[in-house]
Amino acid sequence: MRRREFVGLVGGVAAWPLAALAQQPGGRPLVGLLFTAIKPFYAGTIAAFSEGMRKLGYEEGRNIQYEYRFADGYLDRLPDLAAELILLKPSVIVTVPLPASLAVHRLTKTIPIVAFGADPVGFGLVESLSHPGGNVTGIAIFSEALAAKQLDFARELIPRLSRVAMLINVRNPLHVPQLKEMQAATADANVDLVSVEVRGPDDLEEAFATLVHQNIDALLVSPDVVFLQQGKQIAEFAASRRLPTVNGYREHVLDGGLLSYGPDLSLDFGRTAIYVDKILKGAKPANLPVERSTKFELLINLKAAKAIGLTIPPTLLARADEVIE
Repeated sequence: MRRREFVGLVGGVAAWPLAALAQQPGGRPLVGLLFTAIKPFYAGTIAAFSEGMRKLGYEEGRNIQYEYRFADGYLDRLPDLAAELILLKPSVIVTVPLPASLAVHRLTKTIPIVAFGADPVGFGLVESLSHPGGNVTGIAIFSEALAAKQLDFARELIPRLSRVAMLINVRNPLHVPQLKEMQAATADANVDLVSVEVRGPDDLEEAFATLVHQNIDALLVSPDVVFLQQGKQIAEFAASRRLPTVNGYREHVLDGGLLSYGPDLSLDFGRTAIYVDKILKGAKPANLPVERSTKFELLINLKAAKAIGLTIPPTLLARADEVIE
């Protein structure tokens, strides 16, 4: 099928009534799930979602069916993957994170979407957190506001910090406000900022080559699926250059990174099951307030610190939610 015909067919499906979309073979509702990274990365989040659904009485193959799509970190694949899911006529589509939500929302204003990711108001997915007003609801993570916090941790680790680098995925719309936040924070702290841009997993080696010549004191890793799924590669590079890394997600620390501050993705994502259940029982996304992720955790990897010859300040260790030794 030609791409133009394919998109036209998707447009027709997106306009079908919700009642028609909900009819699936065998009487089981179909839930589509669109993820931006590789499948293995989401093992924990998928398990959390499945367990949440199980507790609500749903068993795959008996009274519910799931259909997954993964973009493997290539955000330009998302529109076609979103179109594929829509053509399956799901009752609900769960999207993770922001780029996936935007891709689905551009193609349908009818099928309910449970979005998991950053600032749904700022990016036009909902009218407000309390009154979404359309076909989108879910869990909001305001991670762009954590950029300045990353710099604070870097300065605690290195009191004489003068120059930092920040990995940016230019295909991720979230990174525009994140970069602006970091530019303001580094200017206030009189710290030089080097932004290193990538467009996908294939660009990371070139980014590392750029960083080698930048004479930086620390590396800040923005919250992004490309960086998440390449966490071990980033940690290995940082260790080889004896660079402290400050990351947005705990998975980076589990992959060998030094420090992370941000939400527990698996814990938060499990709550999307509650939204799916309510929608399957007749609730409209427009009337389901978006929840905010309010719990952020600090993880420190002492093994990584030892490998680069860095002593973690006791005051920082005392505040950590988890220390990996």
